[in-house]
Amino acid sequence: MTFKALLASRIERTVSVDLVEMSEDQLMAGDVSIDVDYSTVNYKDGLAMAGRPGVIQTWPLIPGIDLAGTVTASDHAGFAPGDRVVLNGWGLSQTHHGGYAQKARVNGDWLIKLPTSISTHDAMAIGTAGYTAMLSILALEHNGVTPDRGAVLVTGANGGVGSVAVMILAGLGYRVIASTGRPEEADYLTGLGAAEIIDRNSLSEAGPPIAAPRWIGAVDSVGSHTLANVLAQTDYRGAVAACGLAQGVDMPGSVFPFILRNVTLAGIDSVNAPTSARLQAWDRLARDLDLAKLATSVQRGGLAGAVQVGQDILQGKVRGRTVVDVNG
Repeated sequence: MTFKALLASRIERTVSVDLVEMSEDQLMAGDVSIDVDYSTVNYKDGLAMAGRPGVIQTWPLIPGIDLAGTVTASDHAGFAPGDRVVLNGWGLSQTHHGGYAQKARVNGDWLIKLPTSISTHDAMAIGTAGYTAMLSILALEHNGVTPDRGAVLVTGANGGVGSVAVMILAGLGYRVIASTGRPEEADYLTGLGAAEIIDRNSLSEAGPPIAAPRWIGAVDSVGSHTLANVLAQTDYRGAVAACGLAQGVDMPGSVFPFILRNVTLAGIDSVNAPTSARLQAWDRLARDLDLAKLATSVQRGGLAGAVQVGQDILQGKVRGRTVVDVNG
């Protein structure tokens, strides 16, 4: 039997992503087989499908860094047929076939059983973006950032990480400041729980090495000058979780926030996070994320439309989350 998949191929420097029919013997090695229900489109997926260096490392490859579905066969002690599972990161869309297919075969150590309250659709409405947002919030909590200490900034607030971070932080009682380059989306962000909207341009250019404090913590998915300015305006003993690089991989700042204000910069890696961190993040997502509110930020499409969504994400045209129905 065959199944549908998006397959990324490269000939010299030209990358193409095509909807194809594949057979199960074309899947890669793994001890768990899955009927995939849904995947999603993240910023990294946009990079992969555009052929940007450093993402897809084995060609041809099925993109998609996320998947959720049901186990159909397993030689792994932790999983059995019928288990509902989610997979975020690891080697997907880099060295191993990813989630943009109706079937998957993966290493069971990469999988997490879904909490009973989260459907496979919900899991991909959350996706790596939402899971990364929760890892970031856990880092802020670990470093003592609590609602009573002041506001928390979320940069790239219209994006997948930002939207989920705003929702969760607001639900936990934080006063959330949302940074966006699209002022027309202010109502959307306040609907998610943001108390204040600021223009991303106020953070995106070179600024002073340290400035008047405006927040006690931040979730930053932007990097570069934005991250440097966020750190410069973080209050004493605050913390910033850095989880993205939409503006750039550089950080042209100074040590002043660290040595004058004791600010902590916490790096967030969602790809290779250990199982214990993943379980904690998904348990907290089940507890702290309002799935009804999340649904207001989700759009849905099929495999054929994923490439265009990836392009739109790279151009900053997408808000919230996009779920890919691989069987639709």
